[in-house]
Amino acid sequence: MKLGQTHGLTEVQTEILATVRTFVDKEIIPVAQELEHADAYPGEIVDRMAEMGLFGLMIPEEYGGLGESLLTYALCVEELARGWMSISGVINTHFIMAYLLAQHGTAAQRQHFLPRMAAGEVRGAFSMSEPELGSDVAAIRTKAVRGESGEYTLNGRKMWLTNGSTATVVATLVRTDEGHERPHDNLTTFLLEKPAGFGEVVPGLNIPGKIHKMGYKGIDTTEMLLDDHVVPAEAVLGGEPGQGFKQMMDGIEVGRVNVAARACGIALRAFELGARYAQQRSTFGKPIVEHQAIGFSLAEMATKVEAAHLMMVNAARLKDSGLRNDVAAGMAKYLASEFCNEVTQASFRIHGGYGYSTEYEIERLMREAPFMLIGEGTSEIQKRIISKGVLRDYRI
Repeated sequence: MKLGQTHGLTEVQTEILATVRTFVDKEIIPVAQELEHADAYPGEIVDRMAEMGLFGLMIPEEYGGLGESLLTYALCVEELARGWMSISGVINTHFIMAYLLAQHGTAAQRQHFLPRMAAGEVRGAFSMSEPELGSDVAAIRTKAVRGESGEYTLNGRKMWLTNGSTATVVATLVRTDEGHERPHDNLTTFLLEKPAGFGEVVPGLNIPGKIHKMGYKGIDTTEMLLDDHVVPAEAVLGGEPGQGFKQMMDGIEVGRVNVAARACGIALRAFELGARYAQQRSTFGKPIVEHQAIGFSLAEMATKVEAAHLMMVNAARLKDSGLRNDVAAGMAKYLASEFCNEVTQASFRIHGGYGYSTEYEIERLMREAPFMLIGEGTSEIQKRIISKGVLRDYRI
């Protein structure tokens, strides 16, 4: 059987996925190793994705997008990550930004951004993290102070911006003084517009440079420094301050489905590589795939790939149906990320010494898989979400 198949798709979904799969096989996999090792931004690939309409995949048709579901988006991400995880990162934050606008933006904000985002002319990113906090969102220190004319002045330091230099609008979560006792109710999302590039790209907004990483290369991950950066009141997402935490958590649920999809893509590719190598490599007079130890390992890998895919699809479909999916998204992200690392390491073991060589693709996957464990919340954070969620129905 073929792994990672999704039943019940429409003809349109099937056609989109077939197009993306062909694109991955012909235009991403052949160049991924070279681009990743050079830490080079995949400009030509990104331009092709814009031509294919992938930047507008989930943007409503009235704004020039394809108006597709979260499931379609997640399955496309899975395919892209199978080719090169960094490519899926190029559109991930863009998708979340577009989702936040579509769900929470004012009519003027949607009209201003979404048509250009659908065309790939405006690239989106979002920012919550700061250097001194990780998952403790309520402890955000970056602050926006409202002036007498209604404008806001932002000061602080944001961390781990994917697409930080290439993005031209960043949904940024900061603290505002709304007078609420709960810290979460004093957080506001601002839509910060800027040109692409490094340095002080607009007054008071500085993108200092790329953060160098062990994996997830080819895509820029940056800080963002805000020093008396002034924005109008119209930059508040949805027009009402104090709604930032709820807005961002809605976006993070989409992001967790995305990370689960990326993990599924990496795991599927690791399985493909391991299965191929096991049939080509011989020891003791026969292909190693015929040794029971290798056969059992492949069986475990295949089962984990399939289980992760099914949980990811379930979480996406729940979100599409309008039902609450925080627990399902947390479970999918937790299981898929853990299984991704286990499957990738198993494939690495099958490759033996060659897996340690930079000439083999599995070496790259070994450096990409760990990011799945921490992206959009660590496994420990997912366990907190899952335990609280399930106890809603099992509390005595």
